[in-house]
Amino acid sequence: MEAKYCKESRVVRTSRVFPNDVNSHNTLFGGRLMSDLDQVASISALRHSRRDCVTASTDSVDFLHPVRTTDAVCFESYVTWAGTSSMEVFVKIIAEDLKSGERKVAATALLTFVALDQHKRPTSVPQVIPETEEEKKLHETAPERARIRKERKQKSKEWAVHLTTRHPWD
Repeated sequence: MEAKYCKESRVVRTSRVFPNDVNSHNTLFGGRLMSDLDQVASISALRHSRRDCVTASTDSVDFLHPVRTTDAVCFESYVTWAGTSSMEVFVKIIAEDLKSGERKVAATALLTFVALDQHKRPTSVPQVIPETEEEKKLHETAPERARIRKERKQKSKEWAVHLTTRHPWD
C-alpha cells in the first residue's frame, strides 16, 4: 500500500456563524463545533483510507478563542499519522472576523478513526508523508499520542466494569 501525503486528505470548510448556532454567551455552541469538526475529520479519514471509517476517539478539543456571530468559522483537517488500521486526524478551527479580516486559531482537535473492510473489521491504511512544518511536527509527535491513547482506552475499559447500566430510577 502506497503512502499518501497529508495534503491528499485535507478538507477545508468555511461557514457563517448564525444566531441559532450560539450559546447563551453569544458564542459558537461547543457541541455544534464538535459535530462539525467530526464531520470534516471523517472526510479526511475517508480520503486517506478510501474505506468506511468510524470515529474511535476524540482525543482533545481545545477551545482557544470564542467564535462570534460576526465571524466565519473555517475547519481545516487532514490525516497526520497512521497506524495499522487507525488514523490520527488534526482539525484546526480558524475564526475570521468578517468586517476586520482578523483571523485567529479558535480551537484545535485531534481525533482517531479506524478504517473498516467490507465485513466491518479493521483494515490496513496507507502511511502518511508530511511536507509542511506543521505536518512534520504533528507527525513526529503522533506516536507518543498513540501510546497515551492506548493507555487511556485500557484504563477506560478497566473502569467501565464498575459502571452500571441500570436506569437511575430502578
